[in-house]
Amino acid sequence: MVPAGKRESILRTLDDEGIDYVVTEEASSREYTATVTFPLPQAAVEPVLEKLYEAGLDRDAYTVILDAETVISRRFDELVERYEESEENDDRIAREELAARARSLAPSWRTFVVMTVVSSVVATAGLLLDSAAVVVGSMVIAPLIGPAMATSTGSVVDDRELLLRGVKLQVAGGVLAVIAAAAFATLLRTAHIVPLEASDVFAIDEVRERLVPDVLSLVIALGAGVAGALSLSTGVSTALVGVMIAAALVPPTAVVGIGLAWGSPRTVSGALVLVFVNFLSVNFAALAVLWATGYRPKSWFRREEARTATLKRIASLGIALLVLSSLLAGVTYGTYRTAVFEEDTRAAVDDLLANYDGLERLSVTVGYEETFPFSRPERVTVTVGHPPGRETPELADALAERLERLDDAPFRADRSLTVEVRYVVVDVGTSTESTTAPGTLASGVTPVTMTSATPVTARRTD
Repeated sequence: MVPAGKRESILRTLDDEGIDYVVTEEASSREYTATVTFPLPQAAVEPVLEKLYEAGLDRDAYTVILDAETVISRRFDELVERYEESEENDDRIAREELAARARSLAPSWRTFVVMTVVSSVVATAGLLLDSAAVVVGSMVIAPLIGPAMATSTGSVVDDRELLLRGVKLQVAGGVLAVIAAAAFATLLRTAHIVPLEASDVFAIDEVRERLVPDVLSLVIALGAGVAGALSLSTGVSTALVGVMIAAALVPPTAVVGIGLAWGSPRTVSGALVLVFVNFLSVNFAALAVLWATGYRPKSWFRREEARTATLKRIASLGIALLVLSSLLAGVTYGTYRTAVFEEDTRAAVDDLLANYDGLERLSVTVGYEETFPFSRPERVTVTVGHPPGRETPELADALAERLERLDDAPFRADRSLTVEVRYVVVDVGTSTESTTAPGTLASGVTPVTMTSATPVTARRTD
């Protein structure tokens, strides 16, 4: 919409840029004299608008940006070649489009509350059912990409209203998701729909994998933030990226709610840390990407102020993320230590059994005391097979002494490690038939294993 007295300067600017346009006379009684319509490549929208503002176009005037399917014009092809090959503009959308898309992604409070509660309840059900498909379904309906992108966009373009709206939605969404999950899980528990003890609930695969998160969780959240910012700034669909962001945020909040419902908040402390890390990571990555892409406030005299504020926010998020990520790094190191301990334990068992004829290792199980961010072995259970009629040696004490001599055993803590050895009778028979049935050995030897109903157990606590 062309303001009164600015028609000539605006049209001259379009002519200078080699842009085809159509002028429609304004017949209303408003302060605009004409409407100008012209096609632009995506990369040219922001720089051309800036030149029109300099020519007198009112920043508060009606400016409508639409997607055109096809433009057939030689002059338009020249514009495409000039602007889209420029590294300065690349393929990002205009600042005004970015802000508009961010606002459209941030839903109204009523819609946001309902969708957040529904997604949290569905995620809780999926976790307790140990159903990955249901958990993924909860991610699809979670309205979490909008608040994160609104926060980052509001910061880089210095739109305080958009920034505060994004922050409020994120905080409210996180708290609401935990409350909804806790309330739903409490209902399932008290109504005996899920009559499980806390230990059984936390042993569910979908729940257990989020109790002790590692640094790979940080990579997922950072990748979600980068993908969200790029999809927003390039004008491509954000639907699938929203699922990725929800994947980093929805299941951990549901696990926290489950822990509160079963009265074990300490057990889900790792999931709570994961929630904070993921929220910070998404915002940190999105903010950094949008700033690096070149988005700045409209007014040049506000750019330095916005630059200082944005860099401070990036630094604050980075420091908080670094502190919380150190806990995830601790979990990763703890996972490495437990893997090494289990391997050394199996080697120690094999080395000990090599001194006895007829004994073989059937299994080695290590039980851990789960205390985020570190877990510590508290019980080693070894199942040993022996021939019928053979007396079983006392192996628990000898194995405990060998485990004491390990480099990191048992993670150098002043607490006891219980070593338990179980013996089972293994009877191997030989088939003399010449034919080979499906599933047997080619030589005709078929092993038959018999396990005693009551294994003999030797214990030693050291």
